[in-house]
Amino acid sequence: MKPFRIATVLATLGVVAAHYLVFMYVPMEKTMGAAQRIYYFHVPSAMLFYLGIACCFVGSLGYLLSRKARWDVFAHAAAEVALVFGVVVLVTGPLWAKAAWSVWWKWEPRLTTMAILFLIFCAYWALRSFGGRSDGVRTFAAVLAVLGTPNIYFVNQAVKRWGGVHPPAVETTPEMKIVKWTCLAILMLLFTLMLILRYRARRESLAVLTLKRRFARLKA
Repeated sequence: MKPFRIATVLATLGVVAAHYLVFMYVPMEKTMGAAQRIYYFHVPSAMLFYLGIACCFVGSLGYLLSRKARWDVFAHAAAEVALVFGVVVLVTGPLWAKAAWSVWWKWEPRLTTMAILFLIFCAYWALRSFGGRSDGVRTFAAVLAVLGTPNIYFVNQAVKRWGGVHPPAVETTPEMKIVKWTCLAILMLLFTLMLILRYRARRESLAVLTLKRRFARLKA
């Protein structure tokens, strides 16, 4: 089997194993009960959301400095994968909030800054998806990504600097730490596979577009 197929099989088995660890292996948290199990998907997804944004930042900066298409393609693919994990964060977060605070959403610092960060990269995705393929659009999107990425700092510092009711880490047993880091490793593999697939798809789409333009010139 090719390495990518092996990695895909491992990721699939890993996701199954992660659900077993979260719902069967790890002990019940005393304060929040079963709702706390969301933590093992919520926190790793947030980390990978940040990682996807960081990859988009690197690709965008590389494009601005070199003007090479491969950097732009990488940035676009990274933003798409980041938003997938961002959706997971913003879905699991309210589910946890409902159990912990009896409301789906509170405009407290951590949640608000996370929502702003997510919307910035939604704007990036919308611009890339519907703004056309001109160099101006690619440049504007790259600048947006570069300027938007530092907002990760404000999300991480929100609780320390501005307070709020967002819960701290709830790893009270060794099993909880093991499960959290295991879930992160499994989702990291899934993140990598998704990024490779989106990068390949975007690169091939760019190649097809280039060929179409060349054929159009020949016909003219």
